[in-house]
Amino acid sequence: MTHKSDPTTIDTKYWHLLEDGRVQCDLCPRFCKLHEGQRGLCFIRANQDNRIVMTSYGLSSGYCIDPIEKKPLNHFLPGTPVLSFGTAGCNLACKFCQNWDISKSREIHTLADSASPELIARAAKELNCRSVAYTYNDPVIFHEYAIDVAKACHEVGVKSVSVSAGYVCPEPRAEFYQHMDAANIDLKAFDEDFYHKLTGAHLQPVLETLQYLYHDTDVWLETTTLLIPGKNDSDKELEEMTQWVVENLGPDMPMHFSAFHPDYKMMDIPSTPKETLIKAREIAMKNGVRYAYTGNVHNQAGDSTYCHHCGTTLIGRDWYELSEWNLDAQGHCKSCGTACAGVFEEKPGQWGRRQQPVHLADFAV
Repeated sequence: MTHKSDPTTIDTKYWHLLEDGRVQCDLCPRFCKLHEGQRGLCFIRANQDNRIVMTSYGLSSGYCIDPIEKKPLNHFLPGTPVLSFGTAGCNLACKFCQNWDISKSREIHTLADSASPELIARAAKELNCRSVAYTYNDPVIFHEYAIDVAKACHEVGVKSVSVSAGYVCPEPRAEFYQHMDAANIDLKAFDEDFYHKLTGAHLQPVLETLQYLYHDTDVWLETTTLLIPGKNDSDKELEEMTQWVVENLGPDMPMHFSAFHPDYKMMDIPSTPKETLIKAREIAMKNGVRYAYTGNVHNQAGDSTYCHHCGTTLIGRDWYELSEWNLDAQGHCKSCGTACAGVFEEKPGQWGRRQQPVHLADFAV
């Protein structure tokens, strides 16, 4: 329900009253307990009149057409354009946030663009985007808006992509992912101490989200780990992480290892060496991960997709540009006929590496 005085504020359903008069938000495992007028850590959910409301419905930090590989999703409609947007705020407190100007914003003017779900769907369709991505900050916190956008997109044949840290409670998680077609989950580390000290969150709920998505939904799933020198890049941790992935999620789920650059509250940490990413990819593949990638560095070998049976280059990539395509109409290797895991069409998209800002007002009727 929207509020007549402020259409960007809507009622939510994942909360309950506490005996001391506060209201607990039950959307994510942070379980913010709020007095009247207080906002949660995410900033956009608040206690208003003894209930939790979302205060940024229909607002965005801006829209841009990206290559789907930038999400990153390498096995979901490769080469196609995706209309991307986010809001202000986040339910994690990562000291290394690479989008901190958006996700850590506490200023409503960050939300410079506004659009109804129907307008976003229409714009995506007219722009020939095959999907819409909820990204830049975490769509968990704009749960209701993202679901409404996804519903509108599906009505016009546009798919939905969630780029998330996976820090969400079971009931809202199930509702949310009923409407998603693909997801990239940030597996930020494989260490509880890292999660607690550097993100203000916990590892176990993220692992549960990964297992839920892989085993209980049809959502196409990939993961990303930002490797931070001296924090989560040890061989031991990478061995444990990749072994867990193969044992719990199977060998076909793609893993992305991306380079950190100094930002936000971790300006004293150096950028990730390219060699660290290459080694992480090698560890993953040694442990049975069939599709492992490097990110945020130029490395064609680490960008490309190979047949796990015969080694043929199935999808060649140079940054976000596709250079080779050796899959048949069913997504099988043209050389040996082995299936490649993913969501593919007969031909890849031709969007390339372009990024194109979009003003939704141009599509208003």
